[in-house]
Amino acid sequence: MMNVRKLLPIAMPIIASIPLILVYFAHSLILHLLACLWGLFVAVGYFRYIHKLNILDKQRSVGSLQRTAAATLGHHRHDWMNDLQILYGYIQLNKHDKLMECVDRIRERMNKETSISRLGIPSLVFYLQSFREVNTSIMLDVDIQDGLQLGDLLDQDSAEELTAAIGEMIRAYQFAGRSSWGDVIQLSMKMYREKDEIVVVFNQDGNCGNAEMLRRRIEENVIGKRIKTGQTLAEQHSFELRLPC
Repeated sequence: MMNVRKLLPIAMPIIASIPLILVYFAHSLILHLLACLWGLFVAVGYFRYIHKLNILDKQRSVGSLQRTAAATLGHHRHDWMNDLQILYGYIQLNKHDKLMECVDRIRERMNKETSISRLGIPSLVFYLQSFREVNTSIMLDVDIQDGLQLGDLLDQDSAEELTAAIGEMIRAYQFAGRSSWGDVIQLSMKMYREKDEIVVVFNQDGNCGNAEMLRRRIEENVIGKRIKTGQTLAEQHSFELRLPC
């Protein structure tokens, strides 16, 4: 399919021009009219084919989005069912201390999910909430500053740029932040506002890969017009993004 798309813009003008070349040396009005009709027919067919391909692409994108959303909701439902079973078990055993620990853990997770959902950038919210479903090689722990709403601070272009940069940063850790391909990376992401900047800090815990390779990959891939990236002073495998707001 991709090869057809690449060759079609080249092939169609050639196909359309063949009759024109053939009638160039002819002096028949009918042949010229037939050549024009042929060119019109080829052009209409070409645009109809491209339109059909675009519709199929949209359908595949929507289908993929729906499957990811359904799987994400399934994971959340599974997590809540596990928590309810644990709570029920503690209630039956009268373990009130364990019960309170479990409730606190649930409350903390709910607060994190609420903070993500209130960011105000739909693409970033969906990316973070569905991250576990689409990426099993990284355990991502997200910490959002209380009350942070990026939709009120960033325009659409800056919001899209930030979302893309976060994705590129995580992919850099995915491919350069591990010692072997079997490792599951423990990565934390902290987002907050500092004066007139949005700051996103990434820090990798546990077994780390090549720090120099990670730094080079981040510098090569995380490039934006306004976003600045750099290594923090805290950890060798800790990097940050800064975007004016």
